[in-house]
Amino acid sequence: MAILKFDKVTVQYPIYNSRSMSLRNQLVRISTGGRIESEAGHIQVVTALNEVSFGLKDGDSVGLIGHNGAGKSTLLRTMAGVYHPISGSVVRQGRVATVLELGAGMDPELSGYENIIRMGILMGLSMAEILSKTKEIEDFTQLGDFLQLPVRTYSSGMATRLMFAVATSTAPDILLVDEVFGTGDAEFQVKAKERMEALIKSVGIFVFASHNHELVRQYCNRVFRLEHGCLLEVDINAI
Repeated sequence: MAILKFDKVTVQYPIYNSRSMSLRNQLVRISTGGRIESEAGHIQVVTALNEVSFGLKDGDSVGLIGHNGAGKSTLLRTMAGVYHPISGSVVRQGRVATVLELGAGMDPELSGYENIIRMGILMGLSMAEILSKTKEIEDFTQLGDFLQLPVRTYSSGMATRLMFAVATSTAPDILLVDEVFGTGDAEFQVKAKERMEALIKSVGIFVFASHNHELVRQYCNRVFRLEHGCLLEVDINAI
């Protein structure tokens, strides 16, 4: 059974050398979406998530909405265990898979095949599981011999195909997605949409950060609005 619970979770990170001018402070505040809590020398601490609490269980499909820098990506990374809170607790039960920013978990110097292994290991798969899924990943990406070349030689669309294929190659208990439906060429978007819809139906908990409210209403049954690191659950029919 999938479980994901946050209890008064706060995430902060430092911004170095950003003290010099009040205008620059304002730009930092706008770009991060958090609040500048304190200063110590030339270090400013930004609160990206502020005492966030919620509980998710099997059957929950949650849309994360909010302006750029509101904290959506930080929340997804904290859900995944990439970021760790300075206070509060996170309870996570079940295997987690993420489809975050382009190239997440990929090493551009490694080949496509080597990155399949790398990303699979980061997802918690065994080598046997990774090898058993490699042929299916090959077929989905349609990258052919390019999988033998370093990822740094790929176009952004090719890298997207590889990252998405690996991330969605297994049915996790918890699936975290950050704006994936608008990436890649038209043919890939159709394939990605079909694959994602099938995957959503198979997972326990689905969390989807998006600016597209129509997609949120289509795929989600709950909605969290983030604003400057604060979370509020809203009526899905009100967005």
